[in-house]
Amino acid sequence: MIAPLTHLGDMPIEEFLRDYWQKKPLLIRNAFPGFESPIAPDELAGLALEEEVESRIVLENGATPWELRNGPFDEDTFAKLPEKRWTLLVQAVDQWVPEVNQLLDYFRFIPNWRLDDLMISYAPDQGGVGPHFDYYDVFLLQGLGKRHWKIGQVCDNNSPRVEGTRLKILSEFHTTDEWVLEPGDMLYIPPGIAHWGNAVGDDCMTYSIGFRAPSHADILSEIGQEVALNIADDLRYSDPDLKRQSNPGEIGPEAIAQLQHIIQQHLTPETIAHWFGKYMTERKYLEQTDEEPLEIDADDWQAALADGQLLWRHPAARLAFHSDKNGTFLFADGEAINCSRELAELVCAETEISWVQIKPFVQEPFDVAALSQLINQETLLIDE
Repeated sequence: MIAPLTHLGDMPIEEFLRDYWQKKPLLIRNAFPGFESPIAPDELAGLALEEEVESRIVLENGATPWELRNGPFDEDTFAKLPEKRWTLLVQAVDQWVPEVNQLLDYFRFIPNWRLDDLMISYAPDQGGVGPHFDYYDVFLLQGLGKRHWKIGQVCDNNSPRVEGTRLKILSEFHTTDEWVLEPGDMLYIPPGIAHWGNAVGDDCMTYSIGFRAPSHADILSEIGQEVALNIADDLRYSDPDLKRQSNPGEIGPEAIAQLQHIIQQHLTPETIAHWFGKYMTERKYLEQTDEEPLEIDADDWQAALADGQLLWRHPAARLAFHSDKNGTFLFADGEAINCSRELAELVCAETEISWVQIKPFVQEPFDVAALSQLINQETLLIDE
């Protein structure tokens, strides 16, 4: 596993988190000195031909202003594109190209469960996706060619948009800063800040490292459904100290207090942590397969590791853990698995694990069970 960045350019990560993270944009010149893109434009276009890969093309002057097309595409699609002013975007390239996946390790100074995926865009001259803002943080690493970035105003859900397009293109843009980025340069954009990037010349590739930021509406909706699954049907609203009201139509403060008590009774720190761990580690992009995975028992995977094979983290796997007075839960691809804190720390920290590292845990039945589950749900893969 590659060590996370300690500096962004000359700036210590601690200073970045204190002064810039979710506060204001930052240009980092030469963030990755000598950077060479691990994927070529033709290879990126090849991924966009695959059914399993999420891809989009944005044409500034298409059938509509800022026309959006969804993949998978075919070679004829690319042959008919204009010379300028379009962009190909491919999501989660980290799950398909190991060298791209390794780039995410540099950004693990932000918690694992906040990292989303690494999207790569390709554009010929003047190609871009228009002036817009995101609801999440993003690092924009220039991978190939040049891109001209403009930074604009603070936006929200009420900011005016261009009509007649499925994209949320801003109809107003007020430039506050602008730069041209070359390979290895990187731009950090916090949520809600308008930005607008256009290719300068052909063969412009930009790597976008995005972060998960669930909305408050999603949090309340999802945790409510999760908690409700474990509540017995005979638990009901009750008011044994009911008093006569002057008007029977009033919902009094006592009723509201009782409802608040019911909510707080079920939304404990433990239930919140359990739901949040599963929710934030759910895979967003899944490999599609019609084959049922083979069940591997504990004796078999232990023998394989003792024979020199390694455990590898699946490139799409998402992992986090939480410890409290009741023990430790490892959250893996949306599942909650009880295990020792030491095993959870190992699995979350390493992308490949050897028998020497695993051997101390095979004496604990619940750690063996945890490892078996991780292997059989293909969060961890056995390979030489």
